Formats: sequence, C-alpha cells, structure tokens
Amino acid sequence: MWFKGLREDIKAAKRNDPAARNGFEIWLTYAGVHALSWHRWAYFFHKIKLKLLARIVSQLGRFFTGIEIHPAAKIEPGVFIDHGSGVVIGETAEVHKGTVIYQGVTLGGTGKEHGKRHPTIMENVTLSAGAKVLGGFTVGKGAKIGAGAVVLKEVPPYATVVGVPGRIVRIRTPETEDATHTGIIAVAALNAEIDLEKKAADEERAKEAARIAEEERSGKK
Repeated sequence: MWFKGLREDIKAAKRNDPAARNGFEIWLTYAGVHALSWHRWAYFFHKIKLKLLARIVSQLGRFFTGIEIHPAAKIEPGVFIDHGSGVVIGETAEVHKGTVIYQGVTLGGTGKEHGKRHPTIMENVTLSAGAKVLGGFTVGKGAKIGAGAVVLKEVPPYATVVGVPGRIVRIRTPETEDATHTGIIAVAALNAEIDLEKKAADEERAKEAARIAEEERSGKK
C-alpha cells in the first residue's frame, strides 16, 4: 500500500509540475512527496492506536519537509503538494485524489466546532498559494480556490472562489474544464484587479482625510 501510494504521488507530481523531469528525481527531491510518505506511516500508527508514535512520525515529517499533516487526516494517493512549505492539514481533513496544494495552504478549523471540524476536499481541486479553508464543510470536485482566499463555507463543484472572505466568481462545467489552468490565471488577474481597486480607494480616503484636516486648520486660523 505504501509503495502504491508513492507511485500515485509521483505520477501526480509529473502530471502537475512542468519542471518535473523523471520519477527518480521527484522521489529524491520533492518535499510534498516526502511529506505524504511520512504521513502514510503516521496514519498507519494512528490507525492501530499507537498515537504517540504517530505524532512523533508526523513531527519528524514536519521537521524535514516544512509541511504539517495531522496523523489522523485522510489523504488519498495521487495528491500533489507543490512547493509545500507552510502547508497545514488538520486532524479531520480529507483530501481526495487529483488535488493540487500549493505553499502556505491551511485546511483547518475555526476553533469553534467539535467532531468533523476540518474540510473535505473532493477530487481534482486546486488550492492556490496561501489559501485558507476553515471548517467542516466540503469543497466540491474540480473547484479552484484562488491565492490568499479565506473559505468559510461549502464550495460547489467546479466553482472558482477568490477573496476574503471567499466568494464564488465563476462556476464551470466538466465540459468547460481547462486542463491548462487558465482558470487560475484568470483568478490571479482578478485578485490583482481587486488589489488595485482597494489601493485606489485607500488613496481616495487619504486625500479626503487630508482635505478635512486642512479645512480644520484653516478654520482655526
């Protein structure tokens, strides 16, 4: 089972990373693949009730890869963690095959729930850099979560979510799914547009505050 999972993880890396040259290089150098291998041992020990040993293995994996995965998290083979420094996956999280996770992603809870308090990520979801998915809900198959988005509620299949808090800006269909990731490029462009609008609004507020302050000084004179 461990070797089968490793093969699927290597295939996922080759499929999703244009820089990947061959399986041997991926096995030797990809931190995301290493983290998932460490996790399978930790999950095995957790499942047979050796929970302290499971936590020790989990922390070793975190030390060597910079990726923190709770031993109880359920992760299917064929997940790809790309440049995974800072990734955190919580205890009751579930991640299905085909999911791509970039650096800084958190699959966490809000600190208010009991039981199932971390998200379930269905097949072929893309979680862009810095995305935070918080709560015990489901992110549907094929969804795309934009960079830096904070998702606090369920996401339907093939939706694109951006912003803080996360909002749906597009829902695709399987027929229009773009295998070249142009959807993510569009999300990045939208994020940049939102940043520009926010900057312009901040500048306008600063000008208005300066004008009011100048009027107050003139009135005092």
